Amino acid sequence: MINISANGINLQVPSGLTLREISDELCKKYRAPFPFLVARIDNDLHELHKVIERDCNATFLDLTSDSGYRVYQRSVVFVMILAAREVLGRTARVVVEHSVNKNYYCEIFDKGCRMTLDDAVMAKIKAKMEQIVADDMPISKESFLLEDGVRLAAEMHLDDKVQLFGYRTTSSVNFYRLGWLYDYFYGPMATRTGGLTKFDVTTHGDGFMLVFPSQANPETFSELRSLSTISQVFRESNNWARILKIDTVGALNEKISQGASGDVIRVTEALHEKSIAQIADKILVAGKKVVLIAGPSSSGKTTFSHRLCVQMRVNGLRPHVIGLDDYYVDRDKTPMDKFGKPDFESLYAIDVAKFNEDLQQLLAGEAVSMPHYNFQSGKREYKGRFIKLNEGDVLVIEGIHGLNPELSRGISDNNKFKIFISALTQLNLDDHNRIPASDTRMIRRIVRDNQFRGFDAKRTIEIWPSVVRGESENIFPFQDDADVIFNSALTYEMCILKTYAMPQLFAIERTAPEYLEASRLLRFLDWFMAIAEKEVPNNSLLREFIGGSCFKT
Repeated sequence: MINISANGINLQVPSGLTLREISDELCKKYRAPFPFLVARIDNDLHELHKVIERDCNATFLDLTSDSGYRVYQRSVVFVMILAAREVLGRTARVVVEHSVNKNYYCEIFDKGCRMTLDDAVMAKIKAKMEQIVADDMPISKESFLLEDGVRLAAEMHLDDKVQLFGYRTTSSVNFYRLGWLYDYFYGPMATRTGGLTKFDVTTHGDGFMLVFPSQANPETFSELRSLSTISQVFRESNNWARILKIDTVGALNEKISQGASGDVIRVTEALHEKSIAQIADKILVAGKKVVLIAGPSSSGKTTFSHRLCVQMRVNGLRPHVIGLDDYYVDRDKTPMDKFGKPDFESLYAIDVAKFNEDLQQLLAGEAVSMPHYNFQSGKREYKGRFIKLNEGDVLVIEGIHGLNPELSRGISDNNKFKIFISALTQLNLDDHNRIPASDTRMIRRIVRDNQFRGFDAKRTIEIWPSVVRGESENIFPFQDDADVIFNSALTYEMCILKTYAMPQLFAIERTAPEYLEASRLLRFLDWFMAIAEKEVPNNSLLREFIGGSCFKT
């Protein structure tokens, strides 16, 4: 017999039981509201088929936790892929494109052509999914030598995996099996389908939406939004990546191995420049006096605003940049969140009153002394920089709260041109493993915080949940109010950022609470081939995070 502390409850069980058997006992005995999906032991995640042979502390996680929710999403995706290929044919290519409020927008292709999906087809796929769940089918994990894994991927018509595995450095690869279908998934999975009862599929645009339960309230679904402007930008970016044949990490690695990394960088940067020039043209036509640029943390707002100003000057405008970060209150006055931690994402981490006072004076034609926030000391300073608006001058204001009407309450909307910017990652690991935009931004922030703000990766990971909560409350609700949306993601950026981020992530000690997230990010970054940063232009948004920018960021 061994002793296990499971979710704070002491159990004595026979050695050799699986975590699944222990979790079933825990669910029965203590009436857990939702099935357990994965377990954390010694700061590592383990799937429930793991056999326990020693005393340990285990925390079983359901879909209300971040890790459990990811497991739920991945496992439901596997069920959906099996169902779709049984309904539409085993050679059908199912592609998970992007996330919309935690739901997944997906498309299906046959012989390279996007399939037209109607309600009748989706009803068949949903019925098949429900059958797979009702049958409580096992999801097993099997390891193969790499060359055997490549052959298996080809047999399963998973060409994206064949390409991805071609650049894997390990000698083996793990597949998950559900019925006849083998597939690769990045991260732990459920061990059976019986607990995956809450989902929906519905036609959406050219594809369909896979709808998940709400993480906060699993009895309900996550809000199913229409194809908003942000979703359209995602789709345009995905189509662009597909046209250039760099829509997956495997495809990107292939370009790099062929010596084409410079071409990838130049084309990606050219797309940014073209998009920024088009936005500058729209500002000229609109004739607004204030340009507001908003977006979540590490979306590249500062460099974007400088590059936009260059294009505005080409159009004969005279822009002046104001960064909302410079209006942070002194750090000891930062408001606290509900967990008692500083809430840097709150609107009121900004001195809104002082900002509006300065804005009113600027629009009245007065000269205003501009602040500078010292992130090392946590205090606002004044260093003799003044702005005074003349005829033809335009204010360009950038910061996470730029689109919040409360921020610029003293200005009429008729005077505002609103831009939303975010890193809407158009690159996925493969057809079935998407790269969340929040992961891209977190890795950017880990690098930038270490380079320029004196924070290590452990600190950045620690505060990231607060950042995400703040964005959900204070930033994303206003994104559809924007006049234009700019996608700041760069196809190649992880190939550069990994050389900065990985040493910082490896430095987080195994006993730290942040270790679990650090190890997840390390596994993710390991898929990318590294490239030298020398070909990254000095006006690139990426320079905001790694240094070497020609702009003062």
